[in-house]
Amino acid sequence: MMTHKTNHPIHPLIANRWSARAMSGEAVTQQELASLFEAARFAPSSYNGQPWSFLYAKKGTPHWDLFFNLLVPFNQQWCANASVLGVSLARKTFAHNNKPCRTHAYDTGAAWALLSIEGCHLGLVVHGMEGFDYDRARKELSVPDGYEILAMFAVGRPGPKEVLSQELQAKEMPGLRKPIEEFAFEGIFPK
Repeated sequence: MMTHKTNHPIHPLIANRWSARAMSGEAVTQQELASLFEAARFAPSSYNGQPWSFLYAKKGTPHWDLFFNLLVPFNQQWCANASVLGVSLARKTFAHNNKPCRTHAYDTGAAWALLSIEGCHLGLVVHGMEGFDYDRARKELSVPDGYEILAMFAVGRPGPKEVLSQELQAKEMPGLRKPIEEFAFEGIFPK
């Protein structure tokens, strides 16, 4: 199993999580899918508002083509072997008072992170992406105006990298990460 090289000790689930593309095409069970959403359910959020929603389609169901056809061609080539395609949404206002929730995307990102770590724990590929038609997604998935569409994601069982194009096979490894010194600063933002 490929893993990130860390500079400091972190939990293996975090070090092992990366966005693979090679999937076998084998189905993810309903229980595994429920566990992913259960993990997302426990993310922290402002005022415990839990602004996230996830729309999804399982391969072989009537909704699959709708979700698959939202993807750009580059993502379609490798998502063809996914078991589930999903869309992450964030309610832009608090449910309790309908006032703007400035942390809606931050909170939904936390839910997505827990979902992806649970997927790693279950031995699944969980890959988020922005390569899809946001406007069509809003219209074709009937997303209300009060929700921001943040990203799509694919879930599947790991497959051999040979199922990918030559171009993608070369990229099928954990991505490089910036050193801490490039994104964490004590005090004011550096000039």
